[in-house]
Amino acid sequence: MKRQACLILSALAALPAWAQTSATDEIAKYRQMLADGNPAELWEMRGEELWKKKAGPKQASLETCDMGQGPGVLKGAYVSLPRFFKDTGKVMDAEQRLAYCRMTIQGLTQAEALANPFAAPGKPSDIEAIMSYVAAESRGMPMNVSTAHPLEKQAYEVGKKLFFYRGGAHDFACATCHGTDGQRIRLQELPNILNKANAQAAYTTWPAYRVSQGEVRTMQHRLMDCFRQQRFPEPVYASDAVTALTMYLAKSADGGKFDAPALKR
Repeated sequence: MKRQACLILSALAALPAWAQTSATDEIAKYRQMLADGNPAELWEMRGEELWKKKAGPKQASLETCDMGQGPGVLKGAYVSLPRFFKDTGKVMDAEQRLAYCRMTIQGLTQAEALANPFAAPGKPSDIEAIMSYVAAESRGMPMNVSTAHPLEKQAYEVGKKLFFYRGGAHDFACATCHGTDGQRIRLQELPNILNKANAQAAYTTWPAYRVSQGEVRTMQHRLMDCFRQQRFPEPVYASDAVTALTMYLAKSADGGKFDAPALKR
């Protein structure tokens, strides 16, 4: 009887781990089933059209925009961002840089260049579409983010502090959910960003099409949503603070194969 009881207790103790593994496996299978028909392709195509379309007061396309690899070069650009740009004298991420190009090349105001960054029902976002296209041009390439310039190093260190900073109504930090192995929200595993393999797997799959939202969401949206869930004030879109946090995450993913826009629940 004692042996039987021990076996039952052992099985019960293992049940949560089995259930978690099973759920994770099923979610992975679901993603694989949809991967060949990822709707993000539609955003990529619209983004390419917007990139090449003449727009703004200057009636110019974005084809001469320098995303870090030279004017008009998108191959390898996204996987090297954020980075220092001499023409602005600051470190910029992809969405900040896009806004800069829309202002300087197309003649949009800052408000116009940053308007509607995240789609809502009946209000598609040009920014999300263009970011889908820009990111897709680096698909299959390794993350290669530099911290050689003093301002790149500074952005990384600021981003690291933000990652571990605790505050808000729940005294949370990014690290509260993403600094420990085995954390979960409902059926969703939370990657431990302090583990390089996890950091690579997490960062290299954004932007992504969110099935639950029916939209492609960018890294900026992902971070905004994290701050919201922590009950923090949401940071200003395309702010230097968000760029710094992105720099920390991107550098942590160095060497990882970029595979976005991906598919998320």
